[in-house]
Amino acid sequence: MKRQIGILGTGSAVPQRILTNAELETMVDTSSEWIVSRTGIRERRIASPEDTSSKLAHQAALRALEAAGLEAADLDLIICATVTPDMPFPATACLVQELLGVNAIPAFDLSAGCSGFGYAISVARGLLTSGQYHRALVIGVDLLSRITDYTDRSTCVLFGDGAGAVILGQVPAGYGVLSGDLGADGSGGDFLQMPQQYIQMTGTEVFKFAVRVMEESTKRVLDQAGLTTEQVQWVVPHQANIRIISAAAARLAISEERFFVNVDRYGNTSAASIGLALDELARSGRLCDGDYVVLVGFGAGLTWSALLVRWWSGGVA
Repeated sequence: MKRQIGILGTGSAVPQRILTNAELETMVDTSSEWIVSRTGIRERRIASPEDTSSKLAHQAALRALEAAGLEAADLDLIICATVTPDMPFPATACLVQELLGVNAIPAFDLSAGCSGFGYAISVARGLLTSGQYHRALVIGVDLLSRITDYTDRSTCVLFGDGAGAVILGQVPAGYGVLSGDLGADGSGGDFLQMPQQYIQMTGTEVFKFAVRVMEESTKRVLDQAGLTTEQVQWVVPHQANIRIISAAAARLAISEERFFVNVDRYGNTSAASIGLALDELARSGRLCDGDYVVLVGFGAGLTWSALLVRWWSGGVA
């Protein structure tokens, strides 16, 4: 019988420093009113010189393990999604493995921009479903402040730093990840890229792409599971821009009240975004066993990912 894989625990971590819109007003020609009206962002977290992607990822991993009631020794797979690794190699996942004190299990990174968390869960799910592995740690972490040009007012208001993590393992039949959708359109790669030191983005093109693929990818994962939008309790979208989220909600005819949003406090944290939001939702007490949850994102590539999850909080099956 095919093993059903789901989320056993969630965790997140953010740097202590808060960068407000008021501070940005002193750095570039912008205003808090302009930022909020166009993005919904009021503040974001910024890594200190001592912070690294591996350290934040480790903190998020520890919280996810605690939530799952597991120890690091229970893991047999680590996947980290990031575009800001500590260094080109070794993989950030290997650095996290060392911090966790576990040895000999596979650990690797993948890069799919802001869609990376969904990609990483999908890859881990496939490996766990095969029976080759049993419990996986999946982390999305990015320190976008390290690759943001703080003289460019069109991008510097958007980005922040953070990490989100989940523990994946077997759950009862009918729960866990029910369906998934991954994709990429390399012809749009120029719209969101880092050709040299800093992020460059063609905002209007990314906006149009994001709204379209969030609608289409969400509908595909629902169709695969034979569900309708009316049956979805929560959508946890990539936290890039409140106007993108609102437009996608309108196209899906899903009330914005069912979209979990924390972009106002963290900005766009790239691969960390969905994991960070999911952890906050899970810890809020508003996520119930049996709830259908869509995790949907888009990112550089241009890429997209969507997962349909039926929530289970009862631990390992």
